[in-house]
Amino acid sequence: MTDSASSAPQRRIRSFVLREGRMTSAQERAFALHWQRFGIDYTGTPQDFAAHFGRRAPLVLEIGFGNGEALAWASEHDPDRDYLGIEVHGPGVGRLMNALAAREARNVRLYRHDAVDVLEQEIPAGTLAEIRLWFPDPWPKKRHHKRRIVQPAFLALLASRAAPDALLHLATDWQPYAEHMLALLEEAPDWRNAVAPGRYAERPPWRIETRFERRGRQLGHGVWDLLYRRRPTAS
Repeated sequence: MTDSASSAPQRRIRSFVLREGRMTSAQERAFALHWQRFGIDYTGTPQDFAAHFGRRAPLVLEIGFGNGEALAWASEHDPDRDYLGIEVHGPGVGRLMNALAAREARNVRLYRHDAVDVLEQEIPAGTLAEIRLWFPDPWPKKRHHKRRIVQPAFLALLASRAAPDALLHLATDWQPYAEHMLALLEEAPDWRNAVAPGRYAERPPWRIETRFERRGRQLGHGVWDLLYRRRPTAS
């Protein structure tokens, strides 16, 4: 007799709650006018990103880019690399596409989808030169810690998609989450601290201080950056 409960597929715990706010008319127009240019539709199959960008260049991934302020700035000031952004919330995606279209950006493509799905199914192994995860939901209540995106399995997934010596850059304004991230990364076999063992990093110049961060600082929040490098794989 088959145990249907044990044989059923296990539903993955999501690290986000999709509270989709109302999009403005400008954000809605962005999807009509600019998605074909900047968007990548999720298909569940590996992508040839050189074909999407029309060139071969180092690829930087930003997971959960919010309103896109930091991604827009970074891609404009780093034209020799290509930028891939993933965000589930439509208003932020629409806002960023309008900003990219206004300056005729060529080095940015976007997903509106779950980042774990994209990493697992669409990004080939060894593809990413840099991975950025800035200010993810800290899920502060203890019963919700299982929803935090930074977990051992997720760090292993990132490592599998990272090129040798690729940079992993995390940032949070929630100290308990910073401590959680640091502890897991120090134990992660695929990553080494780019500063010194057990140390946080100073905010690097490529992570601009966003309005969100300035508001947090005004409320007395600290910010913790973590920089790690992909360890070489065993030969």
